[in-house]
Amino acid sequence: MIKPAALLSLLAVMTAHAEQLVMPTGSQPSVSGTASLPDKGESMQAVNRQFGEPRQRHAAAGGDSPQHPPITRWDYDGFSVFFENQHVIHAVRPDAPAPLARRDGLSGG
Repeated sequence: MIKPAALLSLLAVMTAHAEQLVMPTGSQPSVSGTASLPDKGESMQAVNRQFGEPRQRHAAAGGDSPQHPPITRWDYDGFSVFFENQHVIHAVRPDAPAPLARRDGLSGG
């Protein structure tokens, strides 16, 4: 029969084991030497000054009425920036998960 103290120490050793996830070098997205993204409301000029010329500029979509303002996308290495008229409305990393919008409804467990 196993003594309680021995059982507790065996359980402690078993639960102390953890796996280590190692990411290969170069597998993380490159963001032009910076970890930040443009902030909502920044102007196109400010984004251009901070991050340089985009790899690709897409033509504006929409703009046919005030309810449908022109939306433009600039692609950089590792992220894209969306503008409404001349200001940032969103910046995203294509391979990153979407941020949680309703964290208050989550519970640990």
